[in-house]
Parts: sequence; C-alpha cells; structure tokens
Amino acid sequence: MRYTSGPRSTFGQLKDSTMPILLFEQETSSQIPTAGWSAANTVRRRSLQPDPAAWDLLAIALSVVVADGENNRAGSPDGWTREFELEIALRDPSRWESLAPSFSAALRFLTTDLWTMSFRGGGVLPQAPKKPFFPATDAVALLSGGLDSLVGAIDLSADGRKLFAVSQTVRGDADKQERFAKVIGGVLEHLQVNHNASTRRGEKETSQRSRSLIFLAFAVLAATATQRYVDGETVPLYVCENGFIAINPPLTNARIGSLSTRTAHPEFLGRMQKLLDETGLRVRIENPYAEKTKGEMLQNCLDQTLLMREAPISTSCGRFQRFNYRHCGRCVPCQIRRAAFTAWQQEDSTEYVFTDLGKPNEAHAAFDDVRSVAFARLTVEEDGLDRWLGPALSSLLITNRAALRDMLQRGLDELGSLHTEFGLT
Repeated sequence: MRYTSGPRSTFGQLKDSTMPILLFEQETSSQIPTAGWSAANTVRRRSLQPDPAAWDLLAIALSVVVADGENNRAGSPDGWTREFELEIALRDPSRWESLAPSFSAALRFLTTDLWTMSFRGGGVLPQAPKKPFFPATDAVALLSGGLDSLVGAIDLSADGRKLFAVSQTVRGDADKQERFAKVIGGVLEHLQVNHNASTRRGEKETSQRSRSLIFLAFAVLAATATQRYVDGETVPLYVCENGFIAINPPLTNARIGSLSTRTAHPEFLGRMQKLLDETGLRVRIENPYAEKTKGEMLQNCLDQTLLMREAPISTSCGRFQRFNYRHCGRCVPCQIRRAAFTAWQQEDSTEYVFTDLGKPNEAHAAFDDVRSVAFARLTVEEDGLDRWLGPALSSLLITNRAALRDMLQRGLDELGSLHTEFGLT
C-alpha cells in the first residue's frame, strides 16, 4: 500500500493508488486518515517547546502507526507480512533522507513488514507557545500503567532522578498512569498524550506492532523540551522492561515473530539510538532491566512498601480491553506477571478472568499460550536452552549475550514455577 503524509497543502495531485495521511490538522471526512492534531494541542497547552527534529520524528511515527492500523494482516499473502511505501513531509527532510533505509530496516524488525520510506519538504512545525516552559527534570521515563514501568519509575525516583514521565494514553490505563505519577515522588512532570490516529472505515489491524515507535517518539519529544536539553546536555530516556519480554524469545516454532511487541528489544532500541545520534537528537535510550526477569524486578525494587500497594493495580495483559479491562490470566504477559508475583513471594490480588491454568475443560480449550510455555519448557528440558533460543540472540547489536542467555533461563524457570503450581509439567 502506498501512502503520502503531511499537511493538506502538500498532497497536490495524488495518484489513485496513493492514500493521504493528514498530520497535525483536523479533518472532518472519515475517508482521510489523520493523526497528531490532539498531540500537538496537548504539547502546546503544556507550553512545551520541543526540538523541531523531534517533531519530524513524531511525523514519521504518526505516519507509520496510521499505515499499520489501516491494513489488516489477514489480507497479506502469508496472513501476516505486509508491504508499505510511505512518503512523509518533514520540516527538514535533508536531515533524514540518508537515514530512510535505516528507518525502514528498524520498522521491518519491529513489525515484520516490508517498508520503503522517503521524505520530502513541506512538513509543518506545530505552533510554539508564547512563553515556553522548560521542565527542570534530568531524565524522561515511559509510564504506561504497566508493572515494569511502575517498578522503573519507583527505582529511578528512589535513586534521586527527577523524572519527566511520558504516557501514551490508552483506554483503561489513563487513571493508573495519573495515579502512579502522583504517588511516585520523583515524578516532577507528567505528559499524557495520544496519537489519536484515525483510519478509514473497514476492518482494522489490531496487532499494533508499530505503537512502540510512537512511545519512543513522544518520549523524545518530551526529552528535547527539557531545560537540560536546551542547555546542550544529553537527556536519558528510560524504557523499563523486563529482559524476557524485551527479547521476546519465540516459545515455539509456530510463534516466530513476537510474543507481544518489541518495544524494548535491544536490536530495535539500538537501531533507534543510531537514528537519534545521526540526526543530532541528544537523547540516550536505556533499559536498566535488560538483564533482569520480571520477578527479579519486583524482588529488587527499591521501595517495596509502595510497590506492594500499587503493583496489583498495574496492567500487564495483552488482551486487557477484550476482557472488559480485566487481566485474562492466560496470555504470555499475564503468565509472566503471575510468575513474577510467585517469585516475589507476595500475594497477587490481581483479578484474572481465568485463574486456574491447569483446569482441563472446554472453557480452557483456548489456552494456546499456556501450552506454548509448556512446550518451550519441554524443548529446553529435552534439547537444551540454546536449541530453544535459536537465533533469538543473534543480533550484532547484542553485546551481552551470555548475560541475556542466563536471564532467559531464569525467566523460563519463573514460568515453570507458576506452571508447577497448577500441576502443569
């Protein structure tokens, strides 16, 4: 599918096969996809003034997330992989032109789709505030409402960081994000923003692998609006994710692709860091928990009292909205969450739709993820860890393979302890 994105004034005469994506402007027609109007307004209301290059990065991310949502994977030849041609209007395309192949490669890893990207002039810079406010924070942290980002913000705060927390608002998590930002003492500023990407009517793609790029783009936008950045310093951007989910090792041969998203996979973060460096955006992406399991994150959290109170409120489920904003209890993220509580040796008061993972009846016949974890454990037992991992750690951007290998074994052991609780061997 071919798309061209930017302000309405840059569309000109479009070919029949090219679909426009309107950025940072309102559109009443439901036949033209849009994104970014609400985000630009939110940033302006907060009197923030990000680096223009960060706005261009956001324009790229918004274009990608709209194209992703527009195209259902079921219509592709293999039922998953799609092809995109994306031309994006930027304020300073010369800064990005040579990086188009690198960006396309990063997106291919993130979404497993084929991307061809190009950049042109004509992009707009959203209106700047009359009196800019530059937050006196020393780091940016993603605060999703999830358990890992909660632990990360607590630890960074306890370590003395002055945080600018950034949240992509999602239905069911907005209140949690606000709550966590208020109760964690080191969070000085909190920006909740949404891409509000609209697509044409029709069957939408729900896998949303590209949303990871939006998370980072919003965080970079915030980082470049801080006083530290204005003063010429580099701003740390913390993406706090346990190492098991970050690597996303395929549990079975049938699950090659990803278990959930690849938001914090070291290859994707490494590729994005190179893009930031080459465009001159002084933001350093870090995942302090790349070598930790989720259970170890809970065990080692620097404020156990606060974590015990807030952890059950957090969200981990990959199907949270589908089950009326409750954890299903059986998807891979839910299993990892439950295994982490077991390793932490604290009561898990989370409400799960399916509590008994080992109950052999028709209501539990759809426990594909539970069987996949069991199969992975069996493969490791019979063939060894390296046979199960395959090429999961083969990226040239991974320099700590031994540490990650050990972490993945410990993460699988945590899942094994959970399964043992329910008689799954």
